[in-house]
Amino acid sequence: MSTIIDFRSDTVTRPSSGMRQAMADAPVGDDVYGDDPTVNRLEAKAAELLGQESGLFVTSGTQGNLLAILTHCQRGEEYIAGTKAHAYLEEGGGGAVLASVQPQPIENRPDGTLDLEAVRTAIKPDDFHLAITRLFCLENTFFGTPLPIDYLSEAKALATEHNLQFHLDGARIFNAAVSGGIAPDAIGRLFDSVSACLSKGLGAPIGSVLTGSQDFIQRARRWRKMLGGGTRQVGILAAAGLYALEHNVERLAEDHEHAARLAEGLGKIEEIEVHPAHQRTNMVFVSLSKSKEECLASFMRDRGILLTVEENPIRLVTHLDIGRKDIDETVDAFKEYFRRAA
Repeated sequence: MSTIIDFRSDTVTRPSSGMRQAMADAPVGDDVYGDDPTVNRLEAKAAELLGQESGLFVTSGTQGNLLAILTHCQRGEEYIAGTKAHAYLEEGGGGAVLASVQPQPIENRPDGTLDLEAVRTAIKPDDFHLAITRLFCLENTFFGTPLPIDYLSEAKALATEHNLQFHLDGARIFNAAVSGGIAPDAIGRLFDSVSACLSKGLGAPIGSVLTGSQDFIQRARRWRKMLGGGTRQVGILAAAGLYALEHNVERLAEDHEHAARLAEGLGKIEEIEVHPAHQRTNMVFVSLSKSKEECLASFMRDRGILLTVEENPIRLVTHLDIGRKDIDETVDAFKEYFRRAA
């Protein structure tokens, strides 16, 4: 266990010895020619897990979502996404800037869902004055909350009714599946495309896999090349993602247990408000007064605990490099902080 307890994100994990060995032993080839056997295995494995026909290894979830927009839409068309969705808010406006596809944001409800009647109203009629609504995007998990499977089915029906393509930013789709006790493909098969991250809770150092139909992935591969995403002997990195899918999916339940323990411990501290979660995965959000927040990050850093305190509520994310002992040490450190601040 690292001496640093890092709650900033589940992207901060370090490759395990087993993952490093898999990377060292990976057979490789030129992926632009389709010759890298490890990449091919990763893409096939991810597609199978997510209930899709084919997969494409990409550098990041941002690239996966951008490729989905580029592949599903043409210039001047439109995609619908939540106002707080990563694909709309936190990916540099790539859909608009690089794909020339207009976003149509819809307010997220607290659980991350979009009001489907609001979505229906936002779909443009067939009028040449208006952008053509082509794509409907959802994100799962949303701030650590899984979207209900019944809601996803209703959203799929709406997309089908209006001839929309349906894309999932599934950066943490495996957290959603494990938390709900369902197979990932129960979620993935509802969508025309899914971008799933390997470098968050699954512990790989880089990468996501974009999945969809064979035709969709063939077209997305062309866009990836245009964006400079064609790579050569990248099986060394794909091996880490393959190891993550084979070893680190079911263990996400441990992260969820640790997050629940953290929420319970912090909830007993009078100065902290722990935000409730109907179905918690690996994130805990806490609020405290501005006066109590100012020195928290430096106090924790001095004790080997890293937090992001720029925003209130503060997000704490559990992952495979944080154990039960780390949770208890962190709760004790919060208690000490407030004792000193009193």
